Amino acid sequence: MSISNKRLNIDTVPALVGIVGPIVVIVGDIAASLSTPGYSPIRDSVSSLALTRIGWLQSICFLAMGLLLEIFVAGLFFNIRRARGFHAGIVLLALCGFVLMLIATFHMAHPGAPPIDGTIHAIASYGLGLLFPIAILSLAPSFKSTPNWRSIFVYTLFAGVLAFGLIIGALLTEQAGWFGLYERIIILNALVWVEVVAIHFLRLLLRQEPKPQS
Repeated sequence: MSISNKRLNIDTVPALVGIVGPIVVIVGDIAASLSTPGYSPIRDSVSSLALTRIGWLQSICFLAMGLLLEIFVAGLFFNIRRARGFHAGIVLLALCGFVLMLIATFHMAHPGAPPIDGTIHAIASYGLGLLFPIAILSLAPSFKSTPNWRSIFVYTLFAGVLAFGLIIGALLTEQAGWFGLYERIIILNALVWVEVVAIHFLRLLLRQEPKPQS
């Protein structure tokens, strides 16, 4: 393998983990849901799945997503032109990864669990719902000002506004009988944004001319 190919492989790691992360979460959720008798992904919350016999699978997937998101954000930091709100967006998006790991570590309130676990889980879950749209909307001006990233700008605005609307809807309305579906739509919106941006990121990296060897 040439030096330039090694460099390219290292450069593409943040984009690749950004692609893999959402797939891991979605596949893990589907596998755990189908393996739990009586569990309904439409009616029952995502958090309650972690309390089932195979809930460890979901916890591992969320932990992995949190860690992979940190690597992905590091890649964005070095590949997007800075504009107003850039640093706030990067910090908040990295914080989303940390909060995901908190959600996976501290499960929702249930009999026999320390009360603090449920409190941390609830705060982290709603906090993540607010952090994500603020993070990507803060990054939107930087996407717009970077020629190769400009095509992501409008989609980022759409995903951010949709995320805000969904989390406000979760706070103000009652999703009786379909809360699990509503929660999964919120999560899916965020995962699809990461997936789309990561694929775009990888395409840009693969189109780059390798740097000449010294």
